[in-house]
Amino acid sequence: MTPQQQDLDTVVHELVAAWLGPVRVVAEHSSGLLGTRVWQVRADDGTRAAVKRYAGADRHFERELAAHTQVLADMTDQAAHADQADQDRFPRLLGADRDHRLLALAWLPGRLVEHQPAEELPETYRQAGTLLARLHAAGSRVDGDWEAAEHSRALGLLAAEHRIAPATVARLRAALARHEHPPVRVVPTHGDFHPRNWVVDEDGTVRLIDFGRHAWRPPVTDLARLDAQQLAGRPDLTAAFVEGYGTDLRRGPGWRRVRLREAIAAAVWSHRVGASSLEAQGHRMIAAALADEEAAGAIG
Repeated sequence: MTPQQQDLDTVVHELVAAWLGPVRVVAEHSSGLLGTRVWQVRADDGTRAAVKRYAGADRHFERELAAHTQVLADMTDQAAHADQADQDRFPRLLGADRDHRLLALAWLPGRLVEHQPAEELPETYRQAGTLLARLHAAGSRVDGDWEAAEHSRALGLLAAEHRIAPATVARLRAALARHEHPPVRVVPTHGDFHPRNWVVDEDGTVRLIDFGRHAWRPPVTDLARLDAQQLAGRPDLTAAFVEGYGTDLRRGPGWRRVRLREAIAAAVWSHRVGASSLEAQGHRMIAAALADEEAAGAIG
């Protein structure tokens, strides 16, 4: 979105000033999709920050706040204490207000990787894989209910309004019915991991932003969209990402389950919010996931 010179309203300005001192708006980077506002600001002392005010229709405020308070704070503190040169590879929380659904985050330098030359470079994916591995290593536990809950969520999405063909819905239901629901290892995940949420600076350093879809999930869930988009037909990018992450998670029935459910979610959610290009991507993801299920003998 083209940056706009949109000032903060009085309440937001006062809250941000309490955290950072007086600030001025440098640019607005709101997507407009759900009504959430995002401003780039600069304080009098030179501090740069991203200020995010979540709209009531946007349910991701609590997730992003949890990511910062429960996971990212420890990661960024550890990096700072170790004096690592890459301590700013993840966003750092500067202030939060639950009542006003407001966050202030240290500004990470760079431009979005999406639609930039860096999106085609293996080095970008090697770094992204390394960063994702660090995030996933921040914690681990076993969840005996996650698979069953995701199964129910997928069925609920299929019962909602969407434009998936009835015959395809029948095939999806048949595949879901044959899925098992074993206990799984869950870790802190980004939840929307792809180049739209990576930034790269002039030196080629990649950083991760926007943890509004953070949750504890199996690590492979962070690869569903990336696999369907940027890695599709690009063995060079895939190899670089796997090198950075340390292993290829995309194998076995767990990956097939995730891939199928993520495809359903992409098609239904994007239809709900009117994102036609993402909806088309979701339908392509469904076709690919069903082909995998058939190849594995999970459906006839």
